[in-house]
Amino acid sequence: MEDIQQQLAALRKHIARVDRKWSKDPPPVAPRVPDRIKGEFIEELLSGEVVKTPFGEHFETEKLWENHRRHGSVYISDLSDLPADLLEHLSDGAIAQTHPGRWAFLDTETTGLMGGTGTYAFLIGVGTVDAEGFRLRQFFMRDYGEEASLLHRLAEYLAPYDVLITYNGKSYDQPLLETRFRMARAQHPFERMQHLDLLFGARRLWKLRLESCRLVELESRILGFERVGDLPGEMIPYVYFDFLRSQRAFRVVPIFHHNAIDILTLACLTAIVPLAFRSPETAALRHGADYIGLARWLEQADRCEEALRLYRRALEMGLPDDLMFRTMWDIGGIERRQGRHDAALAVITELAGSRNPFRVRAFEQLAKHYEHREKNYAMALDMTLQALAFEDTPQIRRREQRLKARLDRPRARRLAL
Repeated sequence: MEDIQQQLAALRKHIARVDRKWSKDPPPVAPRVPDRIKGEFIEELLSGEVVKTPFGEHFETEKLWENHRRHGSVYISDLSDLPADLLEHLSDGAIAQTHPGRWAFLDTETTGLMGGTGTYAFLIGVGTVDAEGFRLRQFFMRDYGEEASLLHRLAEYLAPYDVLITYNGKSYDQPLLETRFRMARAQHPFERMQHLDLLFGARRLWKLRLESCRLVELESRILGFERVGDLPGEMIPYVYFDFLRSQRAFRVVPIFHHNAIDILTLACLTAIVPLAFRSPETAALRHGADYIGLARWLEQADRCEEALRLYRRALEMGLPDDLMFRTMWDIGGIERRQGRHDAALAVITELAGSRNPFRVRAFEQLAKHYEHREKNYAMALDMTLQALAFEDTPQIRRREQRLKARLDRPRARRLAL
């Protein structure tokens, strides 16, 4: 019995020692730092640097396409060889003489497509032409707090350039950036720069032939370059928001690529679009519909003889029926305004002789010609009746009544008149 009591006492002492050991607070355990995920920081994935400014910091990267390379049908070396007066005609004389080395090609990637004070331009790309080729600098804010630093550097970077070239930038990119500069209480650099929005010239050239004049569409149809694995533009805001939540930089790398190709395409189209407006009659266009866009621009500028030659060239190259009939009508109008009534009569007569949207108008024009120029009221009435056979309008009825009244007068009285 005594042995048992001794054993229990020893056990109690052992338990007491254990209790004393664990009665104190355990020493703090340093939290385990997870292994750094490869690609978590943008500077690990892209060649570039974190730039510090008086307003904070942001990330910048640069890319160069050397002169020997090409983008679709355009060689990079072609960009530096563009004439200094290339942009004069397309800009209505606002950009008279500026060397390509003074042009800045700009495009933004934003947190929304509608603009407004809540929309940020989180990635801004600026392309320039120099002796080595086409150089792209991209400014990226890794968080909203880096915006002031990014804008400060953007203004510094644009200081040597006189011309801003964008695609839909007058409606979107420039107003958005001006808003962001105002929100940051900073002076924007665009007031001193001439701005050429290439969208307007591209639409004039190609809207009659292409269903869309989106930049990626022109890249494929005009330059002959096909993107592979590109991130759709409408997905870009969502990808950036996901990056802000996760800080996984690999998610935004496709946005950098998308922005870079957009700006390179913009630069290469600048070697095509303004050149057509600078020398319309020597433009290397391959479709008749493209010449129609140029001809209409020339006609609006009162350069009718040049427009007439392009209209006729377009007809020779071949046009869809609806565009062909419209072009014939435009040719007839120019010939009439230039005082070549016989030439106008030939075109209008041809339009009146076939089924087309301008047939009734052609008959009306013929009726006017015979009534007012040739005083042949019988022929004018015949043209009017043929117009009525296709379309009965009050205007044509009034012409019919007037011509019948003229023909009902005594011949001697008609001759006296």
